Amino acid sequence: MTEAVAVPMNNTSPKRDNIILDVKGLQKFFPIQKGLLRKTVGYVKAVDDVSFYVREGETLGLVGESGCGKTTAGRTIIRLYEPTGGDVFFSSRVLSETGAPQMVNLAKMDHRQMKFIRQEISMIFQDPVNSLNPRMTVGDIIAEPMVIHGKYGVDSEQIIISLLERVGLRPDHLRRYPHEFSGGQRQRIGIARALSMNPRLVICDEPVSALDVSIQAQTLNLLEDLQGDFNLAYIFVAHDLSVVQHISDRVAVMYVGKVAEIADSDELYNNPLHPYTEALMSAVPKPDPKYKSERIVMQGEVADPSNPPSGCYFHPRCQYAIDVCKQKTPEFRELKPDHFVACHRAEELTLRGV
Repeated sequence: MTEAVAVPMNNTSPKRDNIILDVKGLQKFFPIQKGLLRKTVGYVKAVDDVSFYVREGETLGLVGESGCGKTTAGRTIIRLYEPTGGDVFFSSRVLSETGAPQMVNLAKMDHRQMKFIRQEISMIFQDPVNSLNPRMTVGDIIAEPMVIHGKYGVDSEQIIISLLERVGLRPDHLRRYPHEFSGGQRQRIGIARALSMNPRLVICDEPVSALDVSIQAQTLNLLEDLQGDFNLAYIFVAHDLSVVQHISDRVAVMYVGKVAEIADSDELYNNPLHPYTEALMSAVPKPDPKYKSERIVMQGEVADPSNPPSGCYFHPRCQYAIDVCKQKTPEFRELKPDHFVACHRAEELTLRGV
């Protein structure tokens, strides 16, 4: 067993209760190696000083352009990637001697302890084809976490059948192989596998991006139903802002490895405080054929995480940038209750939401 680690609560907001995950200053740098001796000449800062928290039973959406580090952040939390720095506090029951939830630091755990933790944290992967072993039956795929954790017993097959039915599949699918299913059905198999150990937190890595639009809606509704039934907390990684708005309680916007803004979903979409968030919101389609789009077209390219600009990473593309934006890194601070932003001019700008 590991000792429980108390979470340092720097924020006294009354909304910060029932926290199941508290990420503080998370970093993941990938080395750049060159030459015959593979000498490290630099680092790709895929995740750089990311902080957020997730409460029990809520969904935190992670959004941003491709390559902003949102998937890497999710994989680093669950230790599929080893963190370069920072802390990841998780409210664990399996490592508690009393059975009551205790905060432990995932970033400091060894592999044996993380094996226990993965009973409580699972992941739904983006690609429903490559995330399923084509040589295993559906029953074996869903049972694999039970076998790994020594939980497979005489009643496990009935549990697997119940999970299949719960995600909209039939008991006779148990003996079939992944290639016999459609993309949406494969993703349902992945969801059933993620739930096989009755986790408390599920990291959803763009679970609907590879699906047709009609199947996306069905999958999102299924995830919401399962969340209510099992009291799950989700980290929902996506780049489709309309999908994130539909499913998320709170939303974190990432840009080049950093969190630019976090707020409740309605607050973020209606009253953004960061220019990058405003630009993303302007691209959300409006369900009104008479509406004239006023999309903000950002100039230039996304900053290089191996050689980011000085000051605010977004300043080369920001229409509101001033000298301080180019020279000083903005502080990530709370400007409204439970609304955090990293922008020097957040108090003085009036930005458009959805």
